[in-house]
Amino acid sequence: MAKLKVLIEGYAREMPTGYVASSTVILIEDSGQKIIVDPGINKKLLLEKLAEEKLSPNDINMVFLTHYHIDHAFLAALFEKAVVLDGDIIYEDDKETNFSGVIPGTKIKVIMTPGHAHEHASLLVNTNQGKVAVAGDVFWWDDGEQNLKDKDLVNYIDPYAQDMKTLKQSRKKLLKLADWVIPGH
Repeated sequence: MAKLKVLIEGYAREMPTGYVASSTVILIEDSGQKIIVDPGINKKLLLEKLAEEKLSPNDINMVFLTHYHIDHAFLAALFEKAVVLDGDIIYEDDKETNFSGVIPGTKIKVIMTPGHAHEHASLLVNTNQGKVAVAGDVFWWDDGEQNLKDKDLVNYIDPYAQDMKTLKQSRKKLLKLADWVIPGH
């Protein structure tokens, strides 16, 4: 079974001049691979959390990006020895290799979940606690908003969604597949 740990709980707060936001950062260990999902934008905090796990960026084999918004993807280059993956491509140096369904060398399923962003993908991870969906921004809300559950989440309006109808379908899909859902913020 894979091990999964939330290194950083994502946050998103509106300010008078914009937003302060960084994604939920997940560490997954599966089949000998160490994977960071959505490394976010807060470098100091990420390095602290890795050190708490007795890890450095060089210990990470893969970085998975649920989508390319800067608050999720900015720190991907911090992991110089890791390959970077999205929903269907592995990026290693200047080489791109297609894959589908499962992250190579692991048992982690990749689920295409468009709507927030057209390229959005989530992960389904089998753990001792059950099936966990690492959802990225399929599910997120501003700090201080009421944390919704289950069906209420499906209809939550995402002001940044590229296609709200498709996003609702992606939400329903993840809720059917997972026992637990980790949101992007």
